[in-house]
Amino acid sequence: MSQMMSQPRLQLLTASVHDVRYFASLLRGIGFSNRASMRFTAGSGITVTVEEARTLLATSYIYADHFDEWAFDVDNLQAAPSQLSAPDIDRHATSFEIPLNTLLECLNIFGTANISSSSSTGSKHKQWRRASDASDDERGNDGRRPNANRIDQHFSGNEKRTSMRLTYAGPGHALTLVLAEDSSGPTTTCEISTFDSEPNLELPFDAEQTALKIIFKSSFWLRDALSELDPSCEKITLIANPVADVQSAQRGVLAKPLFRIQGTGAFGSTEMDYPNDREVLETFECSRSVSFSYRFAHISRTLRALQNSTKTSLRLEQEGLLSLQFLVPVPRPRGGMSDSFIEFRCLALDDDVAQ
Repeated sequence: MSQMMSQPRLQLLTASVHDVRYFASLLRGIGFSNRASMRFTAGSGITVTVEEARTLLATSYIYADHFDEWAFDVDNLQAAPSQLSAPDIDRHATSFEIPLNTLLECLNIFGTANISSSSSTGSKHKQWRRASDASDDERGNDGRRPNANRIDQHFSGNEKRTSMRLTYAGPGHALTLVLAEDSSGPTTTCEISTFDSEPNLELPFDAEQTALKIIFKSSFWLRDALSELDPSCEKITLIANPVADVQSAQRGVLAKPLFRIQGTGAFGSTEMDYPNDREVLETFECSRSVSFSYRFAHISRTLRALQNSTKTSLRLEQEGLLSLQFLVPVPRPRGGMSDSFIEFRCLALDDDVAQ
């Protein structure tokens, strides 16, 4: 019995990252709700989804190539006793609910997860190492690395960073994090309880029904504009018109804004107009005039994701469904940069949809 108990548990997923800041940043961008649905997919990575008031849906996409190590072994799929009778188990993906605040607190246990992800992206860093990466001098006569289960086997480099190894055995099991600042320093193991996933709000965006598409830089043209709105603002209205209509307005036919963000609250309203300038709006496609309003409390949930993004894609469906996609740069483990996304979808206020 003791031999059986000492056997290591087979893991459905093993993933490691040399610096938790980028992983934590992508989670923090949707951290406005504690109840999060997390999905692991064999070839893709991790998607984390939260919702609010059955109106706002936010998803963070964390791709497999953002990790130093990503191993999704379907042969190791396990289930807790209560899960064994499940008739259908997706062997290439698994999902569960997790308290997102708890996960973020664990990632920041050494106090380094809150550093801006834009800093030190080009610096040297330690990385988790697989046991198979050991040199000949580090192996014994039998070809195995001595003390192969020690955490220092997963580090290289001299710079201190909080690194993480994440493991998950399957449905019904806890999500386990092993966090360390240094190969010779203290390590922390966190086991976070997981729960069966409940159906999430579904807000499918029909690209064929797109009435407005805008791509612009996040830093000044959107982030600063939203930050300047009065906190007492109750709703935000997005107004857009086709370029042809705006050009005719310039000839005195009818004054229409190309794109306007209007904030309305108890103390009045604020309007911000955007010109037809490629330096401002990299892409502007508008098939018809649109005007839809949204709760400011919902739009303000995007600010954290906006802060770490470089570009924003804003799309509006003809029925008013809003999609905001934020491009977030993430360094690749072996050098260079990769892109990740955080997406928000929000329903328009009922009065606008009725019109």
